[in-house]
Amino acid sequence: MKSTVIAPISDITARIRERSRVTREAYLARTRAIAQRDRGADRMGCANVAHAFAALPGSDKFRVVAEKAPHIGVITAYNDMLSAHQPYEGYPAVIRDEARRLGATVQVAGGVPAMCDGVTQGLPGMELSLFSRDTIAMATAVGLTHDVFDAALLLGVCDKIVPGLLIGALHFGHLPCVFVPAGPMSTGLSNSDKSKVREQFAQGLVGRDKLLEAESAAYHGAGTCTFYGTANSNQMLLEAMGLHVPGSAFVHPHAELREQLTRESVRQVLKLRRGERYTPIGELVDERCIVNAMIALLATGGSTNHLIHWVAVARSAGILIDWTDFSDLSAHVPLLARVYPNGKADVNQFQAAGGPGFVLRELLDSGCLHGDVMTVADGGMAAYGTLPALGADGALAWAPLPTESGDESIVRKAAVPFSATGGLKLLQGNLGRGVMKVSAVPEDRHVIEAPAIVFDSQDALHVAFKKGELERDFVAVVRFQGPKANGMPELHKLTPPLAVLQDRGFRVALVTDGRMSGASGKVPAAIHVSPEVLGGGPLGKVRTGDVVRVDAVSGTLDALVDAATWAARTIETRSDALADDAGHGLGRELFAGLRRNVATAEEGAISWL
Repeated sequence: MKSTVIAPISDITARIRERSRVTREAYLARTRAIAQRDRGADRMGCANVAHAFAALPGSDKFRVVAEKAPHIGVITAYNDMLSAHQPYEGYPAVIRDEARRLGATVQVAGGVPAMCDGVTQGLPGMELSLFSRDTIAMATAVGLTHDVFDAALLLGVCDKIVPGLLIGALHFGHLPCVFVPAGPMSTGLSNSDKSKVREQFAQGLVGRDKLLEAESAAYHGAGTCTFYGTANSNQMLLEAMGLHVPGSAFVHPHAELREQLTRESVRQVLKLRRGERYTPIGELVDERCIVNAMIALLATGGSTNHLIHWVAVARSAGILIDWTDFSDLSAHVPLLARVYPNGKADVNQFQAAGGPGFVLRELLDSGCLHGDVMTVADGGMAAYGTLPALGADGALAWAPLPTESGDESIVRKAAVPFSATGGLKLLQGNLGRGVMKVSAVPEDRHVIEAPAIVFDSQDALHVAFKKGELERDFVAVVRFQGPKANGMPELHKLTPPLAVLQDRGFRVALVTDGRMSGASGKVPAAIHVSPEVLGGGPLGKVRTGDVVRVDAVSGTLDALVDAATWAARTIETRSDALADDAGHGLGRELFAGLRRNVATAEEGAISWL
């Protein structure tokens, strides 16, 4: 294992450390002070203790109070609306059983909400999605604030759930924490075939029955969706941060190995509780750990959502990062994986070819990852470059991964990457600052210069597409989609019509203050443009017909309008009807305070500062 990284990554890490010095020191001072207190059952009043443990079996009550047994809190995002979270139903029983074997006790401290973006995609419920992250963080705090726990296990997989759990846990930085994944569903209809049917439906070539048949063949069982979107990027980042049992990210929910990995999470969190291995999450998640997560995202072409989420995660540990840090790292991090939408493989094929372990080992060996960091595993970061398996006796063991890739069309060694740089580009100019996930975009589409067509919603673009009004080169400017405007919903419904137009030979691009997330595909898209229009962003100055240049080579994002005209223009306001629609119905009124107070996308869309 290398304990040093190449100079550019070391320099960026040092820059982040210096920028964060005051906030990080304040965070650690608070965390360390809390860690010095007596354990909960000894510190609290008798009535508090009685309430806390009233429902525990008598033997467990005696252990935790009289014998001072370690007490684990579980925060679970279980529900059976999310295929990825349905397997968590039986986890508390497994965790309790393993804890009792080790002389410890367990309580489910709380459940957190977990919505499925796939269900709400393109619907009003999606406008709550981004804010559900901070809601989950607050719900995590509600569960852990009972303050009787010596350690915590966090059960969550999907898009906003992992960042929310992590933000919440970092506000209890004195606790050792381990994240417990559940794994991906088995492979169904390929992602590329599913996308073809979506594009056919957008053109009216197939009906709803064929589309539903294809979607149901792709999303068909328990586990995460098998494309490399935000949910599976979450799992990659947790491996890179050392917050999982090594190699546990992409093991199928029903594999025999899965239960043993869950039991191992109990064993590991208890090791972290006291003594020489005491590793609270607030100490573990330092600047190097955050940079490792950023590098893993870039090296695998992961979800652009994490340019928002990991800014918020880092801030929760007193660490300040921005999109310039991501972009600068991207220039020095090789792209080592191609998983859909950046390739044809799904995450099961990625795992079979070497998976996260292969990528992390290559990054470590090439000096692109900090190896001298704390992790929840006994072997440090080197353990995350190994493969878990069950021995003949049923016990867990970890073995080195093969030296060579199992499939070079999916994962590659650092010496022969798909690209010498990561899959992200920062774009900035007179339209603001945005990002493009270039790893999935053909190179001949990295620069698009064309007249703008301005839309105030994704539905408006669909109407124009169906009317045949978009059969030309253009840049779609879709505005009023930021966190202040409507909660920044993902705009996946834009992908099929724009992909159809691109396939017809037109040069098209998207510029928006909204999100496209981890499933954004082959159409060049400058997304998360910040500040958003409703926050005074210059995207509100664009008028239909203005020539816009989206340039992922030079990293620029400009309306090619003369300076005097541009300076004289006002930022257009949202119509009353659009504002009313964004704020009412299906619970959206309850999130009005978050929309008013939310920070910009580049600041993590944080609502709690």
